[in-house]
Amino acid sequence: MSINKGKEIAERNPPPLSRYESQKRRDWNTFGQYLRNQRPPVALSQCNANHVLEFLRYLDQFGKTKVHLQGCVFFGQPEPPGPCTCPLRQAWGSLDALIGRLRAAYEENGGLPETNPFASGAIRIYLREANEVSSTSFPIQQP
Repeated sequence: MSINKGKEIAERNPPPLSRYESQKRRDWNTFGQYLRNQRPPVALSQCNANHVLEFLRYLDQFGKTKVHLQGCVFFGQPEPPGPCTCPLRQAWGSLDALIGRLRAAYEENGGLPETNPFASGAIRIYLREANEVSSTSFPIQQP
């Protein structure tokens, strides 16, 4: 087999992505879809920290961590005896990992580090607050 033939085969069959790279690609595609679904759609070049914050808040609806509000009768109880209307949120660790992957993907897709909306101070504050809230919240127990 010639060297060129081997190169052609390698280019047609790239090695499988690692779990991290696959997740990073999925996250990047999901964020891009979120921006395209905005009215009006938001171009990636126009994306800023506010769009990222809105995306993180949007993801909360799919969270599995119940955050009991101060007025809730179940506040501070790891296993409340009944349902309540307190919101679900994404776990801090999930958000932190997501932002890390999106921050890397932004730059890998041509974004400049100095304009990376995932690296902004507002995002760091949001993550810090999410970490503080997660210390008083509890994962939903799956049956």
